[in-house]
Amino acid sequence: MPIKLNRHVNLLVMMMTLTAAGCSQNAKDVLTVNELAPEENNAYVDHYYQNYQPINKAEITKTAESHKDTVWARLLSLYSLPKIENERIDREIEWYLSHPNALNTIQHRAEPYLHLILDEIEAKNIPGELALLPVVESAFVPNANSRVDASGLWQFMPATGRMFGLQQNSWYDGRRDIYASTKAATTYLKQLSQSFDGDWLLALASYNWGKSNVKKSIVHNENRNMPTDYWSLNMPDETSNYVPRLLAIAKIFARADEYNVNLHHIPNKPYFEVVHLDSQLNLSKAAEMADMSLHDFLKLNPAFNKSKTAPEGSGPRRLLIPVAKAESFKENLAQLPFEQWVSESFNEGEDESTAIYFEPKPAVTIHKAKAEPVKIIAKVTPKQSVKALLTARKSDKDDKKSVHVASNSKDKDNVKGKSIKIPTNHIVAMAQKISVNNKVVAEKSKASASVKGQKAKAPVTVAVVSKTTPHNKKSKNAG
Repeated sequence: MPIKLNRHVNLLVMMMTLTAAGCSQNAKDVLTVNELAPEENNAYVDHYYQNYQPINKAEITKTAESHKDTVWARLLSLYSLPKIENERIDREIEWYLSHPNALNTIQHRAEPYLHLILDEIEAKNIPGELALLPVVESAFVPNANSRVDASGLWQFMPATGRMFGLQQNSWYDGRRDIYASTKAATTYLKQLSQSFDGDWLLALASYNWGKSNVKKSIVHNENRNMPTDYWSLNMPDETSNYVPRLLAIAKIFARADEYNVNLHHIPNKPYFEVVHLDSQLNLSKAAEMADMSLHDFLKLNPAFNKSKTAPEGSGPRRLLIPVAKAESFKENLAQLPFEQWVSESFNEGEDESTAIYFEPKPAVTIHKAKAEPVKIIAKVTPKQSVKALLTARKSDKDDKKSVHVASNSKDKDNVKGKSIKIPTNHIVAMAQKISVNNKVVAEKSKASASVKGQKAKAPVTVAVVSKTTPHNKKSKNAG
């Protein structure tokens, strides 16, 4: 009995020795498990580093040195994914290099956002290459929407967005909020990497395809004794190309000089400042206060679904304003009367949710009779009538009060019975038209007067602002 036991012990020792020797060989020239963080001590890490070499920082030093004090130098300093050679990556590199305009467009779009993204990359201690993930997700289009309802720079699905605190309602969609979605995306990516114990390629595949799907694919390969690294999994084409595309764009920017790619000069400085508001604010008015076009303003603030910022509880009270314009924006806003913060910026009858994306319709709205006086001015010159309209435009510019058009014609009952509300963007055109009409009438009157030997009085059309129109409210009697 003791002899048999000794044989079993010797056999067990021999097997353990052979196993240890084999593991030692396989682990040659790769990052050891002991060098990883405690939570990354798992089989997934072996798959991740087994066939890869650590990144060679010397290879990207040249590009970094030629772009000092830019976001590119900072981005490259944060690269940490291993060196990977794969034909799928090569195909993606070839595509980008054959489409230089795409590379230029990506850089132009990314400029306002890269500094913020790198701040979050550093804060979460995740690979710098992930700062370029919006290239693959949205091509850095801040209000991009996919066919499956993913939205924003980071293309969050509705449920995933809510899971990471991105509020979504009729006023505001946090998935399109540059500031909030960047924080949420980097947090999500960090969690996914921990789910796969440090394997960033599996984490990225999960970001695109879903964690449960990736794990099912891993189990499928495990049951068949197949490798379970990213390159060996059976995935949809989109996910199969997803990681290679990111690695390709990261490699191109790292070796821009080698690939003869011109990197735009983007200073390593914040592009925008977060400005907090005390109340709702009309977006057109905000753009005006920041001395920006509404189009450019919405590139930084694309999360709002209506013409105003969200009310309390329906979204954050903040705006992103370019650093160079932030101080003047705050000064202008401080001088703006509070009642004008939420003045309307869209035509009556138009859905305000679309007002910030489309030009106003060139139509006027006819109102039914209201119990309010319409002032009629009988004697003004054509020049004065234009001045009156321009004055009305200036006073009406912020609060969109009604502008009523009347005539001193004999048919005063019609004037009293109806008034016409004209969108302010048409006031100048109306002024010009009135001026022409007045000149025609004046010339006819002058000709008639010369015949009769007396001076004729020419009727003149004018515009005045009705002070009785309630601020920021549409007429209940609107037809």
